[in-house]
Amino acid sequence: MFKEMYIKAAGTTFYVKRTDVPDSDLTIIMDAGYGDDSSTWKMLSPELETETSVFMYDRAGLGKSKPASRPRTSLHMINELKDLLKKADIKPPYLLVGHSFGGVNMSLFACTYPHDVYGLILIDSTPVDYQKRFLPLMSREFQQSYKKQFTLEGTYDEFAASLAQLEKNLYVLDIPVTILSAGNKAHYTLETQEYWHDLQKEMAAISTRSKFMIAANSSHYIHQDDSEFVINTILKMIKSIKVRSPQ
Repeated sequence: MFKEMYIKAAGTTFYVKRTDVPDSDLTIIMDAGYGDDSSTWKMLSPELETETSVFMYDRAGLGKSKPASRPRTSLHMINELKDLLKKADIKPPYLLVGHSFGGVNMSLFACTYPHDVYGLILIDSTPVDYQKRFLPLMSREFQQSYKKQFTLEGTYDEFAASLAQLEKNLYVLDIPVTILSAGNKAHYTLETQEYWHDLQKEMAAISTRSKFMIAANSSHYIHQDDSEFVINTILKMIKSIKVRSPQ
């Protein structure tokens, strides 16, 4: 059963949902997409809570968490998360799960704190060069709508800064990584849909042990459209990980 709590960390107060499974070898850390809070994972929660310890939270200023004074960029967010995990006494190793912008955060966390991380799952994550290579291919209306969404946490410029932070800090890890790409994206043509998959495949370079999978019938929110697919992906990774003590 998930426990709900509020934890003070990094100069603010975070809303947390967690389940602690006795003798669990690791903890799943889940980070939602831009503007989303922990409720986005509700379809996964019942299946995962008996398998291993799970930690999900609302980023600062979202859901039930209080705002933070720091810029809303990935580098600040992962440092807030690092402090939050410390205050919550959630020790590594971690299996990181990130959706969309949360995938940017979790990738940066893995590259910044590699000895804490034993696995990474990216759910239709944002490519580091999305704004340079993909967005210009879309219609003017799509581009305008995309840019206007940045009102919930951080600006469009802060989002761009987050992608640049990840690009600057990327290096090849040696952990299991699974990349899930949505195959039924709204407003995409056949050409842009295929190009989206190509950009997702390029993310495999983050690790020597990467796997790429397409959720053919899912929109951007794969974990809601096909929750069993995501649950099975997480459970398979848990079983494949041979946990050892952090170096």
